[in-house]
Amino acid sequence: MATMSQPQHFMDTSGELDAVWIHKEPYSHRPHFSKLNKNIKVDVCVIGAGISGISTAYELVSRGLKVAMIEAREVLSGETGRTSGHLSSALDASYVDIAKKHGKDAAKNAASSHQWALKHVGEVSKQLGIECEYKIIPDYEISQYEKSDPKHEDDMKEIQEDLKMAKELGLAVSYKPDYAIKGWDGKVDQRDVGIYEEQATFHPTMYLVGLLKWLAKQPNFECYTCTRMLNIEEKGLLTTKEVQVSTLDGNTITCNDAVEATCIPLQKLSIVAQMEYFRTYCIAIRIPRGSYEDCLINDQADPYHYIRFTGCDDKDDYLVIGGGDHKVGQEEENGRFAELESWVRERYTQAGSADYKWSGQVNDSVDLMHFIGLNQGKSHTYVITGDTGHGLTMGVLAGKLVADEIQGVENPWGSAYNPKRLPPLSSIPSMIAHDVQINMQYKRFAQSDIPDIESLAIGEGGVLNPKTKKPLAVYKDDQGKVHQFSALCPHLQGVVCWNKTEKSWDCPIHGSRFSKDGVQIMGPSKAGLSPADESGEAAQQQAMKA
Repeated sequence: MATMSQPQHFMDTSGELDAVWIHKEPYSHRPHFSKLNKNIKVDVCVIGAGISGISTAYELVSRGLKVAMIEAREVLSGETGRTSGHLSSALDASYVDIAKKHGKDAAKNAASSHQWALKHVGEVSKQLGIECEYKIIPDYEISQYEKSDPKHEDDMKEIQEDLKMAKELGLAVSYKPDYAIKGWDGKVDQRDVGIYEEQATFHPTMYLVGLLKWLAKQPNFECYTCTRMLNIEEKGLLTTKEVQVSTLDGNTITCNDAVEATCIPLQKLSIVAQMEYFRTYCIAIRIPRGSYEDCLINDQADPYHYIRFTGCDDKDDYLVIGGGDHKVGQEEENGRFAELESWVRERYTQAGSADYKWSGQVNDSVDLMHFIGLNQGKSHTYVITGDTGHGLTMGVLAGKLVADEIQGVENPWGSAYNPKRLPPLSSIPSMIAHDVQINMQYKRFAQSDIPDIESLAIGEGGVLNPKTKKPLAVYKDDQGKVHQFSALCPHLQGVVCWNKTEKSWDCPIHGSRFSKDGVQIMGPSKAGLSPADESGEAAQQQAMKA
């Protein structure tokens, strides 16, 4: 029988399953802040307490600005706590492709900004005395094919082309034919590696908890959790005089500038429509300490596999294997973990028990570059989004870039990541195809996941479409009690899908997600799913108790 977590679990994280990071840094170790219960006035309001929001707050507070950070749930409850934890300038989008779309200067800014970010984490952790397992390691890019396969050589040629471009952009790279990675002792032979030197890994939540503890001691910083942003409004007749951030509970934060660090901006379209939304999967498997080379590994498959390592105990470490990406709400989640576990055991034969399995969300910019800076149509409201598989380094570099722009400091990265940029002509066909594919998801208005409520298994959910009424999102808890909500995403009225892996409701249109109790856990939707019966309303209220 499936066992579901308590409703409040989704206030700490964005899924039913827990990521490996709680092994050393459990939810109970994270700083707790109170709920906003009054109107306040600050220099900058930061919305979102993940790596983007915390990094931005750190930069601004360090420069003497008065900052208030608000979070709809608890700190680090979003995708930052569900990452694979790599810090890399070996971007998912090849530098060759970035240069083709945006020019070599933009590609150079992408390379230098991510390299700055991964080094900055090490500098800050050292300066503040934060123990977060930070270490410099190489990143190995490998073929998806075995060395005996003719396609292996084609893969390696593409890798070498990107290495050549990366070197021209100023990154330290090299190529080692026939290189065998220590610990990869299985029969699958994928030797040959492209190497990005001076990459890094760390324990993301340990680092950010350290930053939060430092911030909490500063007189010009305040943080409020369980405080959901409802609206951002720039006030003034001809020019913006002030920005007002209103909350669901009716309080107002008046500020000079606001920063949406909410993973996805809480708005209707514009840059929201310029991204694709994917689920990605991870497993943490025990591996004997000292039996492997500590590194990052990425193959060229689509979706690709990625490996990194993190601490476990005195005997073992964890090998984190990730991949299995698919568009949010558009494919079954079943089988993803099994494929990843099989893949890694064929290559690392000393792999032991799989202690943690979880999934996260990746938001890919269609034109391959992040969106960091003033939001479209705004003069004092900033956004940070479009992680494109590198949300950790994006969040860190965004902190500096946004702080610079707020203070009027020129930053060479600004033009590359400007949210107001026009998409390159080469991206137009893919954007049109993306829009068409998204609109096809409205077909769910004519579909029903379950024939009736009685057929729903305990611990599961599904959409019931009664034809004569609006579709309902129904789940049955461990006691067999039924809870019903509207199945219509408040963002653009897409019909949500039940995520069996994370026990959540996921929208296939623009990636909004909701807990099993209908609580919003991922934008662009601002609100949760409306309860459709008394038990649904009671469960939702219990989940949101601060």
